[in-house]
Amino acid sequence: MNPIKWPLLVSLIFALFIGGCDMDFEPDQEEVPEFAIAIHGGAGVISRDIDPEIRDAYLESLENALEIGRAILDEGGTSLDAVEQVIRFMEDDPLFNAGRGAVMTNEGRHELDASIMDGSNLATGAVAGVTTVKNPISLARMVMENSRHVLFATQGAETFADQMGVERVDQEWFFTERRYQQLQRALERDAVERDHDGEESSSLKYIDDRKMGTVGVAALDRDGNLAAGTSTGGMTNKRFGRVGDSPIVGAGTYADNNSCAVSSTGTGEEFIRNVVAYQICAIMEYTGVGLQAAAEQVVFGKLQPNDGGIIAVSHTGEIAMVFNSPGMFRGAANSFGRFEVAIWD
Repeated sequence: MNPIKWPLLVSLIFALFIGGCDMDFEPDQEEVPEFAIAIHGGAGVISRDIDPEIRDAYLESLENALEIGRAILDEGGTSLDAVEQVIRFMEDDPLFNAGRGAVMTNEGRHELDASIMDGSNLATGAVAGVTTVKNPISLARMVMENSRHVLFATQGAETFADQMGVERVDQEWFFTERRYQQLQRALERDAVERDHDGEESSSLKYIDDRKMGTVGVAALDRDGNLAAGTSTGGMTNKRFGRVGDSPIVGAGTYADNNSCAVSSTGTGEEFIRNVVAYQICAIMEYTGVGLQAAAEQVVFGKLQPNDGGIIAVSHTGEIAMVFNSPGMFRGAANSFGRFEVAIWD
């Protein structure tokens, strides 16, 4: 090398090295939100011609529910608390098929299911077929935190509720006239229906059919912990203690800090057969693909059209809300200021 140019080359290398050390340089990577949350209130064939007042009522309720979760996370609350409190709100809202406003069984009763999962340690709790518990999601959390078991069903869950001292109500608390009329139509056709199947009120233009009102939440908190929960009243005119995917860990609910948190809504049997919630998390963990791609692979590749959808949050704060039906009541928020609710695409 020309000796005249060598000192110049050394100086350039030294300058680049020093400059590089002083720069606050990051790889080409998107900034990660400090918290994120997604919610759903059911997916299915939801007519765009529904009565504007009904549409606005759903959107307002979704906004209120989302704000509860956003505020908890923004103030440093845990993802578990956000999941539980948002679902409690939705269980108390008769618009949704969970808690008050739940659909009715063949016997004219309300049988409620719920589950919750902590992504930091894979702890989980669930209840199925409860009939007197005002907020099943809270009892599910008590199963997780106050027992060595995962799932209590029917009378066993009621006995556990006695021990935990949770708020109890009569069946009348869950009753709504709309659900009663829906059951009567199903009984006439001897059909098992999902939430708003066969609702044909042309005056309301309410929902065409097959809309599922299960509620669910997935959240990431400031400590980097994920959680998910789901609650439902099941299917109209269901018989013989039928249980869907909502209280089944891996099908209706799953959370793992290594991948994501997921809550499902739709045809429960199909979500159970395809282990939908867990499969999305597993695809992320084992293949390294992003949340959106993993969710689409399962919802569009494994489920049948109109089976329903999922909401999910990844360990990096990515939000996915994927459904293979015409609509899904849903919302999303994060620490960057995102705050939105929607029904259709």
